[in-house]
Amino acid sequence: MMKLCDFHIHSNNSFDAENTVDEICRSAIDKGLFAVAITDHCEAPMIKDGENCEFGCFDKLIPSSVNDTLKAREKYADTLSVFCGIELGEPMHDPESTSKALGYGDFDFVLASVHNLRNFRDFYYLDYSKTDYNEILKCYFDELAETAEFPFFDSLAHLTYPLRYISQNIGFIPSLNPFRNRIDDIFKILIRNNKSLEINVSGLFKNLNSTLPDLEILKRYKELGGELITIGTDAHSSDMVGRGIKEGIETARKAGFDRYVYYEAHTPVLVPFDLDD
Repeated sequence: MMKLCDFHIHSNNSFDAENTVDEICRSAIDKGLFAVAITDHCEAPMIKDGENCEFGCFDKLIPSSVNDTLKAREKYADTLSVFCGIELGEPMHDPESTSKALGYGDFDFVLASVHNLRNFRDFYYLDYSKTDYNEILKCYFDELAETAEFPFFDSLAHLTYPLRYISQNIGFIPSLNPFRNRIDDIFKILIRNNKSLEINVSGLFKNLNSTLPDLEILKRYKELGGELITIGTDAHSSDMVGRGIKEGIETARKAGFDRYVYYEAHTPVLVPFDLDD
């Protein structure tokens, strides 16, 4: 059977997640997954807030995530490949804090993400009836292009993340046509630097009813020469682990891909979609 890998999972070492790493691994085994990566949140510029950070003290949370993951790796070595990851938020906002985040553990996989713009809160909290969402999206894609040049990550997370919350707020999904050239720039940077693009399947179970990014954007990535993709659920509870991975693979297949990758020690390992590949 094809190996099913979920490379975006949050344990209770993330402020907004429920289950332990051990519970996540048992769920993954029950669902027949081959591999998981635990990628707990680390919003790099907030590390300096210490105990006062609204998302918890990353100096404690990420080492705890690493420790829990390494224990699970040993415990489930015969039944599940468990990889140590981190979702590194806003790595370009504060280089000193970003460097500290990367030193929290010996990671297999770094997932780079942008949850908020400089001097703004997370896109989740913004009121788009009072904010120019097109200007927000422009700044977001500009920052993603900047992030894509960052050398110390493996895959770029949930490319169209703000659409989750803009669409909830204004009642429709805005067109991304004004940003096509900038998205092309992001893809060209990823391709040039041998970085992966994540297919985040969480949107399949929310108001977007599509992966992040969606099929048409994935087709463009492939058209430009993109080959490296990771697939993750963005699970925040053990019941969501692995949910939608097969649908993500099917979306990737429709976009022209015949394989995806998981990462071991920052090295991409190819997983063919077809048994005879």
